[in-house]
Amino acid sequence: MRASYKRHTLNFKRPSGTSRGILTEKETWFLILEENGKFGIGECGLLRGLSVDDVEDYEDKLHWTCNHISIGAETLYAQLKEYPSIQFGLEQAFVSLESKNTFELFASPFTSGTNTIPINGLIWMGDASFMHEQIQQKLSEGFTCIKLKIGAIDFDKEIELLESIRKTYSKEDIELRVDANGAFEPKGALEKLQILSDYELHSIEQPIKPGQHREMKELCKKSPLPIALDEELIGIFDSTEKRSLLQAIWPHYLILKPSLIGGIKGSEEWIALANEYNIGWWVTSALESNIGLNAIAQWTFTLNNPMPQGLGTGSLFTNNFKCPLIVEEGQLGYRKDIPWESNLISKLCT
Repeated sequence: MRASYKRHTLNFKRPSGTSRGILTEKETWFLILEENGKFGIGECGLLRGLSVDDVEDYEDKLHWTCNHISIGAETLYAQLKEYPSIQFGLEQAFVSLESKNTFELFASPFTSGTNTIPINGLIWMGDASFMHEQIQQKLSEGFTCIKLKIGAIDFDKEIELLESIRKTYSKEDIELRVDANGAFEPKGALEKLQILSDYELHSIEQPIKPGQHREMKELCKKSPLPIALDEELIGIFDSTEKRSLLQAIWPHYLILKPSLIGGIKGSEEWIALANEYNIGWWVTSALESNIGLNAIAQWTFTLNNPMPQGLGTGSLFTNNFKCPLIVEEGQLGYRKDIPWESNLISKLCT
């Protein structure tokens, strides 16, 4: 077996705002396996400024992984504990290599085109008019669940935006989720959550920065609005630590981003604990290309979670790869009659 890797920069169609700043491009890496003329491809979805493996020796670790590919997926996965994006790329690449089709990792009614996955429409931060424009577009596209990034513009303006939505659409019409990306200060966060709860929101992701377990526990206990942990899960590798975190905070939901938390195995550990503690969860992509998104979507379908998932990021980039994934009426589908980009494997291998 031979292994190699390749870097790729995804360019946003439009600068996209979060509470951590404006994104114009996103770096990603591909791990390519070859054995007996067959290829396996996995995406290592590094997210600079957020991934725990955003470190100087990241490329060196990819090189090391390729040089040690002969020791096998399981042993490598264990030795890459502090590089969750590489763990996920490794998982994908080995499943891809073993599959009949390089890009059909988990055959199911989803990949056959008979079933779809409900997803939320993502609204990026910006001025009020830009956010209104995005909301109208998502509603016209048939979405019934919308997720808004908040925390970057004036809070009062964000409230006005939510109020304008609710004047037209009830919670039965549109499910609203918000993601603060840790933008609120612990002091005053509960007051903001109380104000937000007036607009019948489904939940809020990561209202305060991670690592403030005592403050987050108090918020989860007192908030009238369900709280989901997102960034809080990053960097928690050991299953005992995962259990301790949930027992320390008792959140209402978990947001699972495989590229950030150890891929499929790491995500399934969180899911098992969430189910044990009666905590809700859903899966979200982390700005991967369509190669990583394809893997996440196929795996997510096998989990049989009826909630809208966060998998609508494939159309964000100007130079993404053509693939069978499509979004229609707020559902992510797989159209087998739409081919993958021509010569994609050879492009990644050169």
